[in-house]
Amino acid sequence: MIRCPQVRLISSTGEQLGITPIEEAQRIALEQDLDLVEVAPQASPPVCKIMDYSKFCYEQEQKAKAARKKQNIIVVKEMKMRPKIDIHDYETKKKHVMRFLNQGNKVKMTIMFRGREMTHTELGLNLLNRLADELSDIATVEARPRLDGRNMTMVLNPIVEHKEDNPKEQ
Repeated sequence: MIRCPQVRLISSTGEQLGITPIEEAQRIALEQDLDLVEVAPQASPPVCKIMDYSKFCYEQEQKAKAARKKQNIIVVKEMKMRPKIDIHDYETKKKHVMRFLNQGNKVKMTIMFRGREMTHTELGLNLLNRLADELSDIATVEARPRLDGRNMTMVLNPIVEHKEDNPKEQ
């Protein structure tokens, strides 16, 4: 598939073999029972390497898989309340929020106001500030309480403890 008359050839060990005709490069690769792979087509002359292409593809796939495994997916959970919430209901919702934060998820707290409750938005603000104070040991406030139309929202971010390197995992 390589269409140039000459290529800069790199051996399977990484050693530079110099500029060689394409036929000779293909012959060398065939003798070693390996593939001739063009690694830098934009170079002049193009750079080709002798390698086991299927093994190379497999290793790249394994690297990508390991990178996906290590990546951190951030999930935002939402908890809704009303400004006239009962103490027991508040405690139950607080436990749910604590569970979400301990799982490593962000939590968006929403206070919904209806009708005349809009005149007393300070009740919702007090409720969100109280929740933030009670959860200050496991969460930080990422977005302070803010009024958006008839809803007041606040975002809590879990406090991440840095893990010590575990020798068992290595």
